[in-house]
Amino acid sequence: MALNFRSFGFQVLVGMVVGLLLGLVARQMGVGPDGDLNWLATALKTTGSIFVSLLKAVVPPLVFAAIVASIANLRALDNAARLAGQTLLWFAITSLIAVSIGLAIGLLLEPGAGLRGTALAVGKPDSYGGWLDFLKGLVPGNSLALTGSTSITDGAATTSLSFNILQLLVISIVVGLATLKVGDKADPFLAFVRSLLAVVRAILGWIIRLTPIGSAALIGTAIATYGWSALAQLGVFTAAIYLGLALVLLVVYPALLLANGLRPGPFFAKAWPAIQLGFVSRSSVGTLPVTETVTERMGVDKGYAAFAIPLASTTKMDGCASIYPALAAIFVAGFYGIPLHFIDYVLIVFVSVLGSAATAGLTGAIVMLTLTLSTLGLPLEGAGLLLAIDPILDMGRTAVNVAGQVLVATLVAKREGILDEAAYDGKATPVTA
Repeated sequence: MALNFRSFGFQVLVGMVVGLLLGLVARQMGVGPDGDLNWLATALKTTGSIFVSLLKAVVPPLVFAAIVASIANLRALDNAARLAGQTLLWFAITSLIAVSIGLAIGLLLEPGAGLRGTALAVGKPDSYGGWLDFLKGLVPGNSLALTGSTSITDGAATTSLSFNILQLLVISIVVGLATLKVGDKADPFLAFVRSLLAVVRAILGWIIRLTPIGSAALIGTAIATYGWSALAQLGVFTAAIYLGLALVLLVVYPALLLANGLRPGPFFAKAWPAIQLGFVSRSSVGTLPVTETVTERMGVDKGYAAFAIPLASTTKMDGCASIYPALAAIFVAGFYGIPLHFIDYVLIVFVSVLGSAATAGLTGAIVMLTLTLSTLGLPLEGAGLLLAIDPILDMGRTAVNVAGQVLVATLVAKREGILDEAAYDGKATPVTA
């Protein structure tokens, strides 16, 4: 088959290669005369930051509109309660498998052992997760899920506002359930929500078109900032994470498909556009429209896909909430020389299966990691050990997150008889953003 040089996937691949090369060049250029980043590293960092900011800007309206509309779509589905229950059950099943693999790899490789006393960069994460904080954080402080923070620099106070995505998720679910409760009276509101969702998706489509540029800048920034030294010091941990991700993506998911009478080949052919976009964007929510599109082209009932994928994009995180915190907890315990016992591993499984909503579909999994560490009583500063390589790890984590979201929707559709198997087995159609 001839290579399509105009395809979105090829453009993203070129962007990644260009970013790698530019990052290596910026790394060789060193710092500026005043100790600041050189002009190339600054340009890469600025471009990458703009791309991520654009993605984050559309996340709040996208989450609200997608979740409300997805719950309202249950009215059009037969046996909606069973479909919702099966979806949540498979979320838990696949998360349990993923966290078990993370624990097994961690126990086998012991990635933190022997690093105690090495010159790893240790910094405290900006945000922490504890069960009390997590439970209190579920309750919105206002109807817009806005949170404020104030920082003082050189005697000057600066206050910034941001959306708490976890609280926004709770608000969206409550509003969606309320639309089901009031019935036809909610139709004008739902018409507005669906129009909002269409508009936001159009805007997001424009932003996604910038992914080749954004991926070049983000990867280039990571290479220019960290080089290979961080990966060298944390090489075993990095390898362990990607080994776990590969096992889930290339062994567990195909096995689940085969167990349900589905061939893995068509699944990966159709899901690939969403997986690769998740890899470079590091945002499950930002990938949502493409994920939903490939799920529908998989043969999944459109009404069910409109419910399952928006919900999954904010709560279904096999990479960020299962494999990563399991391995990271074992790494931190090994680094500080703290032994873990059977009950600790049980707690890791519990946190991973039930606490995945803490990641809320955004880039990074620091909150989920600190939630796990605080549950186990491990030093929260341990999260700072992994901050340097988090962007590199997050690309693989998000790709697995997205693949898992499509997988669960496909499996449930197959088991409930709402999967068009002819469409599933047909020739894959390229998906454009």
